[in-house]
Amino acid sequence: MAASSVAVSELLHNMNKQISVLYPKAACVIRRISTPSSRCDSQLQLRAKSVPQQLVGVVGLEVHAQINSKTKLFSGSPVGFSAPPNSLVSPFDASLPGTLPVLNKRCVEAAVMTGLALNCTINKKSLFDRKHYFYADLPAGYQITQLRRPIAVDGMLTYSLLGGKKRSQVIRKTVTIKQIQLEQDSGKSLHDDLRSQTLIDLNRAGVGLMELVMEPDMSCGEEAAAAVRELQLILQALGTCQANMSEGQLRVDANVSVHQPGEPLGIRTEVKNINGVRYLARAIDYEIQRQTEVLQRGGTVQNETRAYDSKSGETIPMRDKEGLQDYRFMPEPNLPPVIVYEDNASLPTGIDACQAVVVQKIRAGLPELPSVKRDRLVQTHGILPEHGFTLMNEDGLVEYFEAVLKATKKEPRKVIGWVTNELVGHLKQQDMSVSQSPISPSALAELLELQESGHISSSVAKQVFQEMWRSSGKTASRIIQEQDLGLVSDTTQLHNICQKVVDSHPDEVHAIRNGNKKVLNKLMGLVQKETKGRADPVLVRAILQEKTS
Repeated sequence: MAASSVAVSELLHNMNKQISVLYPKAACVIRRISTPSSRCDSQLQLRAKSVPQQLVGVVGLEVHAQINSKTKLFSGSPVGFSAPPNSLVSPFDASLPGTLPVLNKRCVEAAVMTGLALNCTINKKSLFDRKHYFYADLPAGYQITQLRRPIAVDGMLTYSLLGGKKRSQVIRKTVTIKQIQLEQDSGKSLHDDLRSQTLIDLNRAGVGLMELVMEPDMSCGEEAAAAVRELQLILQALGTCQANMSEGQLRVDANVSVHQPGEPLGIRTEVKNINGVRYLARAIDYEIQRQTEVLQRGGTVQNETRAYDSKSGETIPMRDKEGLQDYRFMPEPNLPPVIVYEDNASLPTGIDACQAVVVQKIRAGLPELPSVKRDRLVQTHGILPEHGFTLMNEDGLVEYFEAVLKATKKEPRKVIGWVTNELVGHLKQQDMSVSQSPISPSALAELLELQESGHISSSVAKQVFQEMWRSSGKTASRIIQEQDLGLVSDTTQLHNICQKVVDSHPDEVHAIRNGNKKVLNKLMGLVQKETKGRADPVLVRAILQEKTS
């Protein structure tokens, strides 16, 4: 063994000598293989040194919210989603020579109201700037926006998401709103791949936008989606934006990077124009995973713009951000500063209060915000906080729930389970909205009344709900009558069924008589099976207790 070891050492020495002659600059050295014990120790040391601390995601958002206004930001052209192409375009929107912008007061008020709802500081004086870039759907060659002094700054958005082991704990988090700025939207490019041409629709050009910039305070797609959903609810409650993402009224760009906690932020990528809350969460989580894998392979994350492909569930490179052009920002010469006033007392002499934007007046008109409404639902109806969260997160679900309550005597705590579990569960399975539900609030209320009055059992009620979902238009009463699902009211018949079950299960009866009362539930289940769920559980329990005592 010793001789073979010496021979191996000499062989390795000769090989290294030949390598150094042939490749004098080579740093490669062949050495003897370690013994098993030393190899294990060296691998453990290497692993301890090489495994980095887990990378975490960092997410910031830029949200473009289309202002709910009848006309555009700087022209009198009407705003409409499905109008014929280029039918809502004024000379200013088309950037014809000699046209000048006229600021829409409604858009300024909407931005101030949104800023107040998000706890922002409202700048009493804000400025417009030109952002220059060339694209076919931007006729002027520049966008009017607010770079130097936006209308609102330093806000805070509080949002909630479900956490905990059973995802039943409501976790509240906050994200900083850096600024809210007013700006024009661009037109729309329509790509015709069949004819290899691009057509331009300027209907959207000049529509008023609020750009809300959120600081990178989030760490994953779920948090970002929850923040955007809360913002969506706030905008809808305010009426400043309809926030319909499918129509492009709310568009989100996500800035995503990964880093080790305590270290500087990593190189970020921007995922553009995500038009759905679920897609937003998936796009961000995919991008965090992609960047993590790139760094773990020893690669470098590129500073680039990417798009999310909802079909593949992946982000796709669009363009490199390294060589982006200078936007050549400059003050907008055709618009004076925007002045807003704190209250009527601060208005200069000769200024009509109806023509001015007054912060105090807008603050007094703020509606009930989603967070307040959520707390009110919990306190008023005695439901759990997670139920209030679910109700507010689904469009139209609060109205549905309250409509059911008005039509039934059933307690809110019992109704909420049907709404958040049965109804929402079926809606999500078929990717439907509350407005598309085949079961109306009044139809669900009828079903719950039948259960509450003792006409059907809880198991049969769920069976009837399933049938109502499949057979839109059929009432609960009709289904119960057609399928003979009413509770068995004949006590003699129930006694006979219970006696049959008791006689055929002597071991269970013996266990019950020896003190194991839990076995009674098994016998009850067998009786319900015999009656197809139509037996009154209270009455069945009483009969079985009598027969097994």
